[in-house]
Amino acid sequence: MADAGGVLGPGQLGQALGERATLVQFSSAFCQPCRATRRILADVADMVEGVVHVEIDAEEHLGLVRALGIARTPTVLVLDRAGRIVRRAAGQPRRADVIAALGHAV
Repeated sequence: MADAGGVLGPGQLGQALGERATLVQFSSAFCQPCRATRRILADVADMVEGVVHVEIDAEEHLGLVRALGIARTPTVLVLDRAGRIVRRAAGQPRRADVIAALGHAV
């Protein structure tokens, strides 16, 4: 997962940030890898206290997609407790990579 700049908050995400970190997933309706990514991120969020998973429908939030330069789904952003984007990856992530990326956020 690569570094990325920017800050997101509850206004853009539609829900509160995690106490320690937030996993943000941009998905689209017919994206098969998005389903697997959803399971991976939800599992990691359940494993790590203070981490939440937020899924955003890219087609319904085109302004945010454009502002963040999201080019494909799934795209995953790892936010620290303040909402700063500390890691970013496009495509279906591996569970180990998500856990490692969380190390940069907490």
